[in-house]
Amino acid sequence: MKKLFALMLVGTAMTIVACGPSEEEKKKIEAEMQAMADSLAKVASAGMEAAMEATPTDTNAAATEAPATEEKH
Repeated sequence: MKKLFALMLVGTAMTIVACGPSEEEKKKIEAEMQAMADSLAKVASAGMEAAMEATPTDTNAAATEAPATEEKH
């Protein structure tokens, strides 16, 4: 009986290993992941460019404003 269970365990392990993705499937998944990463990079880049355009370009404007006065309690 122990030999039967051992044989079934080995057969099950071989079946699980054999059910993994093939090389073609792995390449397809990798290509999809790369396309998704490229798409996310484009979106992030566009967002950064938009944020940079929205910020004021005069960096001295903040320095020339009157400093805030502190209130004493």
